Amino acid sequence: MPADPRQRRAARHAQPAAAAASTPHKKPITVQRITDAALEVVAAEGYDALTIRRVAAVLGTGPSSLYAHIVNKDDIDDLLIGSLYSEVVLPEPDSAVWREQLLGVYTQIRDLYLKYPGISRAALATVPTNLETLRVGEGILAILLTGGIEPRTAGWARDALSLYVSAYALEQSLVQQRRRHPDQEWVLSHEELLDRFTALPAEKFPLTRRHAAELISGTGHDRFEFALGLLMDNLTTKA
Repeated sequence: MPADPRQRRAARHAQPAAAAASTPHKKPITVQRITDAALEVVAAEGYDALTIRRVAAVLGTGPSSLYAHIVNKDDIDDLLIGSLYSEVVLPEPDSAVWREQLLGVYTQIRDLYLKYPGISRAALATVPTNLETLRVGEGILAILLTGGIEPRTAGWARDALSLYVSAYALEQSLVQQRRRHPDQEWVLSHEELLDRFTALPAEKFPLTRRHAAELISGTGHDRFEFALGLLMDNLTTKA
């Protein structure tokens, strides 16, 4: 208390000193938070923007904090695909409708990939270790075996189908990314592509000119189902 009476009066009427603000405790870094942050980066900026440093920035920490929970960038890729696959609903395998079931599972995977631009790259050239990824692989294998497909053929078919789905989703993501780019004059619409094909020199491109409409017909998803159908038809022949 000040000795001078005036100072004491002033002190009595002064605003009380603000209490020291308590520093909020940071949430602990966990594997789940790392996965969620990585998905956030991909959803907002695309898979090309995904780095350990970028994920750390979203979490408000430094890259070194993440290495207590992950090994490297490939480890994040495995977590990402596992997180997506955790949303895949697997049917009870039925030999009467195994083709429809297989298409349904891969359509789910396709749509999950398309939600996160370019993320299917994380599934390429990797050996999955995440239990959710392995769960879906087990489910796909069960559908194929129930359909009467021999085990080795079923295993190879699963790899081929998964590769096609990943590549399809990646291409679709790249197309959408390029359409959003300011310099997109070279991205052709359906009508422009038809005009270009039909304007080709007839002596060099007679078939392309004649069948231009058929060559560019159908949506991407139409072609997706067509390609999976081709692969499954061949499996039926082998069985």
